[in-house]
Amino acid sequence: MEDTSIYLHDIPLEQAWERFRQALAQAGLWHPLGKERLPLDRALGRITAEPVWAARSSPHYHACAMDGYAIRSEATAGASDRQPRELKLPDEACYVDTGDPLPDWADAVIPIEKVEAVGLETAARTPEAIRIFQPVTPWANVRFMGEDMVATELVLPAGHALRPVDLGAIAASGGRWLEVWRRPRVAILPTGSELVPLEEEPSAGEITEFNSLVLAAQIEAWGGEATRFPILPDDLGRLKQAVAQAAADHDLVLINAGSSAGSEDFTARVVAELGELLVHGVAVRPGHPVILGMLGRQGASEEAFPPGRPVIGVPGYPVSAALTGEIFVEPLLARWTGRAPREPEQLEATLTRKVHSSAGDLEYLRVTVGRVGGRWVAAPLSRGAGVITSLVRADGLIHIPAGVQGLTAGEQVTIRLYTPRAELERTILALGSHDLTLDLLAQFLAARGSRLTSANLGSLGGLLALRRREAHVAGSHLLDPESGEFNLAYVERYLPGEAIVVLGFVGREQGLIIQPGNPKQIQGLEDLRRPDVRFINRQRGSGTRLLLDYHLDRLGITPDSVEGFNREEFTHLGVAAAVASGRADTALAIRAAATALDLDFIPLFKERYDLIIPQAHYESRKLQPLLQVLEDQDFHQAVRSLPGYDIEPMGRVIHIFAP
Repeated sequence: MEDTSIYLHDIPLEQAWERFRQALAQAGLWHPLGKERLPLDRALGRITAEPVWAARSSPHYHACAMDGYAIRSEATAGASDRQPRELKLPDEACYVDTGDPLPDWADAVIPIEKVEAVGLETAARTPEAIRIFQPVTPWANVRFMGEDMVATELVLPAGHALRPVDLGAIAASGGRWLEVWRRPRVAILPTGSELVPLEEEPSAGEITEFNSLVLAAQIEAWGGEATRFPILPDDLGRLKQAVAQAAADHDLVLINAGSSAGSEDFTARVVAELGELLVHGVAVRPGHPVILGMLGRQGASEEAFPPGRPVIGVPGYPVSAALTGEIFVEPLLARWTGRAPREPEQLEATLTRKVHSSAGDLEYLRVTVGRVGGRWVAAPLSRGAGVITSLVRADGLIHIPAGVQGLTAGEQVTIRLYTPRAELERTILALGSHDLTLDLLAQFLAARGSRLTSANLGSLGGLLALRRREAHVAGSHLLDPESGEFNLAYVERYLPGEAIVVLGFVGREQGLIIQPGNPKQIQGLEDLRRPDVRFINRQRGSGTRLLLDYHLDRLGITPDSVEGFNREEFTHLGVAAAVASGRADTALAIRAAATALDLDFIPLFKERYDLIIPQAHYESRKLQPLLQVLEDQDFHQAVRSLPGYDIEPMGRVIHIFAP
């Protein structure tokens, strides 16, 4: 009879962690793993396993703190400009350098610049005496023995993460070796017959394996030692053998991409056969098909590794894999290395748009963050579990609890930050229509110590974000059919009474992206009504969508006559990728997107892409670096090098709307 207990069954995160914690505690693994003795030059970043006591005082003698002369302070009493005191060398004064031991008979040092040499006939001779013009207090310019540390004094407590200055303090107090908690050894086993290593170019149906690279980097950053195993095919016997091998000399085993809700869940089966399957499915998104288990526990089959080896089945989607590391691996490594789990900085922010959520799961929502006016705002990023760039661009995470079906626009949310608050303070937040040149702009701003982050809402969405005071800048290319002008009519309509600067940015070519060689012989928009032409559209509210609607209406082409009209992508590169992959035959987009993916292009329209900026932001210090970049000749050349762009409008004030 088939064992159905191994199939996916989501449980709440707190319950999953409690099962895992109890199993670790029962195996004697809910504490640091063990100590090791290291020399100081190898201890940076490690956690002290024992208190560090001063082996000697620092300094361990009375030390001269200045270049000058060691003296008896009482001999300088009454000295003044009118009645200087003369002290003979070497009986009453002795020359010393900084750090020299203070002679036993002396109790002070007078700096060399505050004395006058007496009896010098040539510059090469030693003075016979020094003349002093002011009295010196006892122990002036002397570092006492033990001023810094006294022998047997506590230098550092146990559980302290060692910094460069800590190593110096230990060395100064006579320490040479340290007892630290050893680094946990973690094995990472990537699985999947479709995976190929980084050095190989993937063919159709193959995927470059990089999750193990991310997981290994996380483990190293969290104080562990990672071992990346070779890719394993979907073979139950080979996976079982590799897991047993990894468990023999590692403290934790991560099996990546073997966990799923499907019938071929090799990870669950291997864990069940080699030990105990504790959890298969955690109610979090992204990342719910997580496996937690213990290998080699009592009652399991005998294998060549000690009992009580924890194992985690990590989902294959990149975002799910990375977040699984943060949720389960980091706290476990913290426990094993004797430190507290990492607690990210938090801040309260206003959500820029509504998001829906699964009521049964705890969701980790990635957001980009900026300070607009006097408040923090958070713009949601792509939520796909395979979109690892959303983690790259994320400034933090919002936890949407289970039972909550979503968040509303304008709601106050708590963000767990990835990006330091100081860096967010200098962030320019651009919402609206995205363009490839915004990425170039971000690159040039970074060189000036500023930062640009963006989220794609479409041109209309960007104007609405400005109206809600949620962005500094909105990219827009909205064509007014009546005037033929870009953006002005829409700014007047959606931002009435606002002081707004419409700043020219770039000119662009829009046209039809088609597959190489134009196999469908597409000539223009008229061909979109052909039943054999599959189209893919941009989202509602985007400038490209409005441009298309305008021209289709002029041609008398109805949306329902266009195959694929309701299929949407949110970027120019998104629709280009759809054409390149064969999901569509054509799409309306900019020339640069076609060139990026080696597609052909039929030019149709010229348009102007502007930056819409509230005047208060336009005149602020935060946006001055952006305005400077628009005058930078290197930036001009970088934009010119992109196909289908011109810089004629760049930096030109198109219009200023007065309040």
